[in-house]
Amino acid sequence: MADTTMTLNLPQREMDVLEQLAAHHDMTKTQVMRQALRLYQKVHVRLQAGERMFFSGDEKRAMEFVGIGLGEPDRGGD
Repeated sequence: MADTTMTLNLPQREMDVLEQLAAHHDMTKTQVMRQALRLYQKVHVRLQAGERMFFSGDEKRAMEFVGIGLGEPDRGGD
């Protein structure tokens, strides 16, 4: 299967985060985005199957992960 090209416009804040993650992990921005998409897909599939996901931490910080708008349109401007 051939690669397909896509243009992605990001607010500066998100571009800064992408660049920081790429530098930290010694990856390209494209590699970070591909990895993020694979992770998002894995989380989405498991939540759709009825699983629940939690973040660990102390009792005050532990909270149920209900998704970052999974299945909802991007409202932008965050």
